Amino acid sequence: MLDKKKQPKVVIIGGGTGLPVLLRGLKKHPVDITAIVTVADDGGSSGRLREDMDIPAPGDIRNVLAALSDVEPLVEQMFQHRFQSKNELSGHSLGNLILAAMTSLTGDFVHAIQEMSKFLNVRGKVLPAANQSVVLHAEMDDETIVTGESKIPFSGKKIKKVFLSPRHIKPLSETLQEIKQADLIVIGPGSLYTSILPNLLVPGLGEEVARSKAKKVYICNLMTQAGETLDYSASDHIKAIYDHMGNAYIDRILVNNEEIPTEIQQRYQAEYAKPVMYDVESLKMMGLEIIQERIFSYEGNVIRHDTKKVADLLYNMLVNETKSHIVP
Repeated sequence: MLDKKKQPKVVIIGGGTGLPVLLRGLKKHPVDITAIVTVADDGGSSGRLREDMDIPAPGDIRNVLAALSDVEPLVEQMFQHRFQSKNELSGHSLGNLILAAMTSLTGDFVHAIQEMSKFLNVRGKVLPAANQSVVLHAEMDDETIVTGESKIPFSGKKIKKVFLSPRHIKPLSETLQEIKQADLIVIGPGSLYTSILPNLLVPGLGEEVARSKAKKVYICNLMTQAGETLDYSASDHIKAIYDHMGNAYIDRILVNNEEIPTEIQQRYQAEYAKPVMYDVESLKMMGLEIIQERIFSYEGNVIRHDTKKVADLLYNMLVNETKSHIVP
């Protein structure tokens, strides 16, 4: 039986640019947030630090910490600042360097995240999918293997499946416990093969999500992504997750049901991206509850998930789920 005074717990799994956008809206609600974040990034500042210091990639963690922080805007800007110079600092984010330094001082990446969470007054809990450096690989449709998260979308081939190395990767016991205690588990938004699946493929983590009694909702991407989900429908996204995990466990899918303006679509055509088609009948055949709303907003010529709208929808789900478990 749930304590009526206890805040409902939401566990959100993802990475990339989508997860921080969602978290900025959700932290404004009275909920207990745990973000499980991919550490498979190998490009840019994250990749350099991962290779030089043999630590998990800090970039996605940094962005999530910033999104959940409650500090003066200038402090957040400083944490996110990226150096532009002609020396070794060029391209590095200050937040990445701080996380790397804190890991060196404490001897543990998770401990470093905890200390930075205190410093940034983070509202919620941020956990890496694994407390070690992991490498993402993709088997393509011609059976060739592409290694490296940053290289996979640019291979020019269709992805058949992705997998991680080394073989023996252990999830954090704390992460598994958070999943067990969740009232709602949110998967996405984010790049399907390079931000979402690298979390679920950590041995034991995806299985714990599948076993959880919490409702699971997938937040579908607004646009397809060349090199990953070219021409994918909403059901194709779900099918890819099921194919990798070996079972079907998602209860709901949140899709955008309002047409994206033509001028925005034209801007994305240069990237071979187009709006994700939400194929209602296929989704229904998969047993999914479909939530259809206008869930996009604009950032210049770029569309993002509307952080307030999506956060409101998730909060309402959480309230309804916790109420249904409270014994009068």
